[in-house]
Amino acid sequence: MAGRGHGWYRGDCHVHSVASDGGELTPGQLAASARVLGLDFLATTEHKSADTHGAWGQHVGDDLLVILGEEVTTRSGHWLALGLPPGQVVDWRYGVRDGMVGRYLDQVHRADGLCVAAHPHAPYASGTFMYPYQGFDVVEVWNGPWSSDLPWQADNEVALAEWGRSLAADIHQGQWRPAMGNSDTHLEDQLGVPHTVVLAEELSTYAVLAGIRAGRSWVAESAAVELSFTVSAGGHSAGIGERLKAGDEPALVRVGVRGVPSGIVTFHTEQGRVHRASLPDSGSGVVEWRTSADESAFVRVEVRHPIGQMAALSNPIVLT
Repeated sequence: MAGRGHGWYRGDCHVHSVASDGGELTPGQLAASARVLGLDFLATTEHKSADTHGAWGQHVGDDLLVILGEEVTTRSGHWLALGLPPGQVVDWRYGVRDGMVGRYLDQVHRADGLCVAAHPHAPYASGTFMYPYQGFDVVEVWNGPWSSDLPWQADNEVALAEWGRSLAADIHQGQWRPAMGNSDTHLEDQLGVPHTVVLAEELSTYAVLAGIRAGRSWVAESAAVELSFTVSAGGHSAGIGERLKAGDEPALVRVGVRGVPSGIVTFHTEQGRVHRASLPDSGSGVVEWRTSADESAFVRVEVRHPIGQMAALSNPIVLT
């Protein structure tokens, strides 16, 4: 059970109720499902609406936080505005040619909110994200089930590859944009597949969004999957989203995984995939690899099932 203090919290930041087109679940049903699934927080992100902002109060408690937000469905892509004041709606009536998105990103940032580029490669009209990522805080690289035959399913493989290629340049420039994953729930049994696991100072909107903004997070296909990831050098260590001043010292990368039987763990740097290891049939194991700051500006982790479907992925640890 989640505590209120410093720790890892699981949550789904892209959730629709009956107030959105195609939504079938009430806020009460979503809250009940979140508790069953082991989630600690949700973000309500109705399409261009704040209609349910006032409906969640009776369903939350010390064990479940609800972050107020909106899915801003513009003509040139969708984005999530997270951490909005109650009742606030962000305008969606524009496209990339209008040059207006920046003013609405500023509106969210003035409220200490978070702006997320949603399902960048959704294969339907207006769903493909056509804006530059500049000004956005986070990229939703994993939206819904990793592989699906549904014609509206986001292309997560392409979104992840695009984000991964940008990391080296972004880190070199001193500021990188974290990845996250959400379910985009509309129907029963979609919630939490996937969800983001965040290191936060407490279970509050401000602390959870701060953890996501800093990249202190990883993405899981379900609460059955557990991941730990550190890099150590010269008597110091760093975790996901952190920087490690390694100097000339050799660095030990260590990943622990549970819940992925016969899974494949891979490490990725600016050189691409640099190490691969298999987990036992039990799904639990530890993988280690050695590098240095000269060889690797960052390291991130992917864990996949034997068939290639993603089970977990991390934001990077940066080496300096």
